[in-house]
Amino acid sequence: MTHFNEPGRIVITCPKGIAPYLRNELTAIGFPILSELVAGVETEGTLADTMNINLRLRTGHRVLFLVHEFTADNPEELYEEIGRFPWETYIDDSGYLSVTSTVDNITIRDPRYANVKVKDGIVDRFFKNVGRRPDSGPRKNRTVIHLFWQNRRCAVYLDTSGEPVSRHGYRKIPMRAPMQETLAAATIGATGWSGDGHFVNPMCGSGTLAIEAALIAVKRPPGLLRSNFGFMHIKGFDRALWKKIRADAYGKTMKSFNGTVTATDIDRRAVEAARKNAETAGVKHLIDFKVCDFSVTEIPPGPGIIMVNPEYGERLGEIQKLKDTYRRIGDFFKQKCQGYRGYIFTGNLDLAKHVGLRTQRRLTFFNGPIECRLLEYDIYEGGRQSGNNDTA
Repeated sequence: MTHFNEPGRIVITCPKGIAPYLRNELTAIGFPILSELVAGVETEGTLADTMNINLRLRTGHRVLFLVHEFTADNPEELYEEIGRFPWETYIDDSGYLSVTSTVDNITIRDPRYANVKVKDGIVDRFFKNVGRRPDSGPRKNRTVIHLFWQNRRCAVYLDTSGEPVSRHGYRKIPMRAPMQETLAAATIGATGWSGDGHFVNPMCGSGTLAIEAALIAVKRPPGLLRSNFGFMHIKGFDRALWKKIRADAYGKTMKSFNGTVTATDIDRRAVEAARKNAETAGVKHLIDFKVCDFSVTEIPPGPGIIMVNPEYGERLGEIQKLKDTYRRIGDFFKQKCQGYRGYIFTGNLDLAKHVGLRTQRRLTFFNGPIECRLLEYDIYEGGRQSGNNDTA
């Protein structure tokens, strides 16, 4: 029996602050929004629909398909309820499963214990009803079950992503503290960039922002680089349908777009890493790479977006030096980037005050645990406006 065409609720997780951009992505590919969560969005569809979602989403982490809901006060009740569900219709007895969880229950000190109780409930049911059981362990490359347990409420999902789809698969050579792909895609989404015009990324590091901008411009889904997803290990997986979905997505990918992407960095090793990552992503031919200080980055004429992700500074000596860097970024925007919309992504608002330009918008994002801002500047002809350094 296949469940791939039965409708159900789907939760897509994302980092805190990114849900509005994930919501926009889901709406654009035709899925309804049931609710927006602090770190996710809830929609509805079939298991077959999760193939398309996993393939296309740029800002999501995991695509979870709800299969079982119940209440449990303690681990024993959790085990009993898990054992009542017909897991053999979803998981092959010769397969492999892993369990993850998000737990807030007073009887659980370590969520790994809840994971074990879910695993035990599943495999014991297999022994009872089938006579053999799937293997289990920590690897996320086969069937993944996710438990959400808050107070008494339990929701159990099939994790159709397996390994998080936030890993877009091209970053083979990351540099120090690279921006996560989903965060890069969300900040680019916040600018409204769609490939019409120019995208300039000084201080490009390993190239994540430039690569994501190029992928968006040519409408290339990030999942095309992935060869394995969790949904492939669920009973009823239709490989022919999956091949068709991939082929359709690839067929809609453009070869070029009406604009350019420029990526520069003063570190030659960073530019080389960015170039190799772009080659893996299939967009190397779309990005103009150059080794140079950000201040001499060539800005193509015409409208466009320039985005900089400078260091935030951790030690006093670094912060003193970075004050001058942020001031120079402001001068660079003012002197070289007229007609562009400028963006600075930073986790240090005190440093951002040294840019010396008025912000049009200040959008909150989280880079791991660090609360950050994406600061937007409309860059006009003329000098710096006195008193217009409202960036805090």
